[in-house]
Amino acid sequence: MLRLSFSFLFMLVFCTITHAQPDIEKLFQTQLIMAEDGATIQFPEGKYFLSNTLWLDGKKNITLQGAGQGKTILSFLNQKQGAEGIKVTNAQNIVIEQLTVEDAKGDLVKTQQVKGLILRDITAQWTGKPKSSNGSYALYPVQCSQVRIERCTAIGASDAGIYVGQSDSVWVTDCVAKWNVAGIEIENTTNAWVWKNKAFDNTGGVLVFDLPDLPKKRGGHVKVFDNLITRNNLHNFAPPGNIVGKVPPGTGVMILATNDVEVYHNKIWDNKTVSTAIVSYYIAETPIKDKDYNPYPSQIYIHDNLYSMGKRMPTWKSKLGFIFWWKFGKRVPHILYDGIQNPDWIDTDGELKQGYEICIQSNENGTFANIRADKLGLFKGKISKDRKPYDCKL
Repeated sequence: MLRLSFSFLFMLVFCTITHAQPDIEKLFQTQLIMAEDGATIQFPEGKYFLSNTLWLDGKKNITLQGAGQGKTILSFLNQKQGAEGIKVTNAQNIVIEQLTVEDAKGDLVKTQQVKGLILRDITAQWTGKPKSSNGSYALYPVQCSQVRIERCTAIGASDAGIYVGQSDSVWVTDCVAKWNVAGIEIENTTNAWVWKNKAFDNTGGVLVFDLPDLPKKRGGHVKVFDNLITRNNLHNFAPPGNIVGKVPPGTGVMILATNDVEVYHNKIWDNKTVSTAIVSYYIAETPIKDKDYNPYPSQIYIHDNLYSMGKRMPTWKSKLGFIFWWKFGKRVPHILYDGIQNPDWIDTDGELKQGYEICIQSNENGTFANIRADKLGLFKGKISKDRKPYDCKL
């Protein structure tokens, strides 16, 4: 009955004010405010130009449903109030599906403190060229749990297309991320599976980061598998000060300062600077003020991936890219480790202790180098291509 009443109410108004966008916007927001737990709120086919964030707060068991991607289009091109397109907070069991959200000032779809979230069959995009004035995130669950993002497309974000932050129990699958700075980013998040996605034509394809100065201090237990991660060579258009602004164009996968990450059965092709990078937070050359933060990667397992890249020049438009070119020319190894290690994790033989290993095995064309940044190996010393310390399983 709730579903029928909302649809009937909309049709009564829509039939009499087809061109009165402010009235339609007011109706949309009224439905969100008045929705009873268990309601399905439908956005019929059409393109709607909205000036304010659509905000759902404190609700349970609500579905926001369009008529399909490219059929129901919520455009925030002329947004006057709020930063997000759709915003959901302090909620449980929320589904958002079958619609397109465009051109918000900030994030296109943001959910915060939601337990039980499905984002399904959504296109979230900025419609112009990639530029720093685009919003940060296309799909943005933060401080959420039991999250499923499936069959979604994210385009044009100046930070990350699909970004999951400080969350737990996450699936990202069957999605497309393109023309973003980061295609898919898992940050300070635990128990995440990222699989069967396509990340291409971004600056960086898939990033798994732990960053300081956040309420949730430690992520991990992340699996990245069965993805196509290719041609992520787009210029970095992140606004100044963003950590992703340090990601070199041409990055396939980057694992930064997190633990228990497994990357396997992916096709990682034609990312011109580095296919897979395993690095500490120190590589960002940003001071660490968070005393509880661990800046080192550990328990990283890279295996059974297919790597391919022609003789392409690494980018010179970042310090890391320039270093890789200086050391390797056009033949940058596919898998690079910065070699910066916590001294407390090193055994008497100079190897990482059990529980802190970096393991690399059985990758097709998976050339490897430790750039030994902790030994000043970037310019003055010799890098190491010795695989033996990393020939292990987790």
